Amino acid sequence: MRVDGLLKRYGEKVAVRDVSFEVGEGEVFGILGPNGAGKTTTVESIAGLRVGDGGAIRVLGIDPWADRPALTRVLGVQLQESRLQPKITVDEALTLWSSFYDDPVPWRGLVDRLGLGAQGGTRFADLSGGQQQRLSIALALVGRPRVAILDELSTGLDPQARRQVWEIVRELRADGVTVLLVTHSMEEAQQLCDRIAIIDGGRIRALDTPEGLIRGATAATVTTFTASAAVDLEDLRAAAGVSSVRADAGRIVVEGADGAALAVLDRLRQQRVTPSGLRIVDGSLDTAYLDLTSTTSEEQPA
Repeated sequence: MRVDGLLKRYGEKVAVRDVSFEVGEGEVFGILGPNGAGKTTTVESIAGLRVGDGGAIRVLGIDPWADRPALTRVLGVQLQESRLQPKITVDEALTLWSSFYDDPVPWRGLVDRLGLGAQGGTRFADLSGGQQQRLSIALALVGRPRVAILDELSTGLDPQARRQVWEIVRELRADGVTVLLVTHSMEEAQQLCDRIAIIDGGRIRALDTPEGLIRGATAATVTTFTASAAVDLEDLRAAAGVSSVRADAGRIVVEGADGAALAVLDRLRQQRVTPSGLRIVDGSLDTAYLDLTSTTSEEQPA
């Protein structure tokens, strides 16, 4: 899958500007960003549901804007919100969707894994929000797609169901399926994604592995300790790689780049302060995300 210079406007407002990335076969590629950042516009353009105002997209060599019928044979899509005819049952929906494909997945096993086995005769309107979400996932996968777009995969799912769908995503990757995962869940992104693009204001702000994004954050490491004596916090803030220092419930918390912890320990030695209960941990994807996204967007929400 390749996206080159995608541009999409709504009237005078630009939702997506010059978005480019490439996703390999069998890769789980995450898209993160604030509400209105352009994530949904991007994936709907890839799915052929929207036509861009500039740029080009190819999914397994197919132009989704010019040949959507060919795209539907290789692409499965679970949108952030989708609705079916209220009276259609779970079994009827899956039977109908299966009829669209030459070699569909035996869907009864799929719905059992998704916890819908007992709801076969239940109408769509009578399903809970989480059950509707699981049905949407099943419909996206019943055609054995070579590329799957999963938009807010875990919305409305309980912890057990969330773990089940995560395992299904891992199996898709193992089978060589390319997965485009749009999510607000940092845990989900860190657990599943091989690489992540962070979109804000309609542009890609960073693209890297989860580990690479964390290493590049201002809080790539977090060092905490209790001091044996009064600490000169300003001196610690001046140490190489340190981005912030604060006292929290009797402990000193220092955030910084890789190597900042060693610089802090050296400053403490010079201050003749002994740290106890010392902990040095990696930063989080949450921190990297907050570093890379702005609190406001100048562009029209997608």
